[in-house]
Amino acid sequence: MVTVRDLGLQDYSQTLEQMRAFTDARTDQTQDEIWLLQHHPVFTQGQAGKSEHLLNPNGIPVVQSDRGGQITYHGPGQLIIYLLIDIKRLKLGVRQLVDLIELSLMSMLSDLGVESHARKDAPGVYIGASKIAALGLRIRQGCSYHGLSLNVDMDLSPFSQINPCGMEGLDVTQMSTLGVCSDIESISELLVTKLTDQLGLSEDRPAS
Repeated sequence: MVTVRDLGLQDYSQTLEQMRAFTDARTDQTQDEIWLLQHHPVFTQGQAGKSEHLLNPNGIPVVQSDRGGQITYHGPGQLIIYLLIDIKRLKLGVRQLVDLIELSLMSMLSDLGVESHARKDAPGVYIGASKIAALGLRIRQGCSYHGLSLNVDMDLSPFSQINPCGMEGLDVTQMSTLGVCSDIESISELLVTKLTDQLGLSEDRPAS
């Protein structure tokens, strides 16, 4: 069983602290959670992030994160899914978790008529040479937090102010550009179903 929470538009730094607090307070009996949200405009720098990949913040806040990976951008119209999962309990390795996230994204896109692929050298999901979804995880005491971002219907211009995911010249795309469903609520429902199927967990939606 996994509790699925729809948190709406959230500040990145506050959400980061909430993820850490949840993970630190977990016990072996704590139910896993999936958080669905969007963020106010922010650049986030991964643990190994290099400053040269931030080209021009142009007034957008830059937050140091504890996830893996390099720099990325979050903003309204981008679906964020955070996976607060006891991977030790599920007998999953980190690589397996990354793989199932990518498989879930690709399966959802395929259902919508979009062909996508993953890359062994750079986590995430791509449409041709363009990146549509990014991954970044942190594992603490056998439990994951952070997760994925999927570009649905957003302003992509801030990606030109960075080397996305530390990759110079990387093009990014989104679902609205591809002419497929850009209703973020519908997309989140489809993707959560794919993720919970891959994890072998049933959804528990708290009453709003």
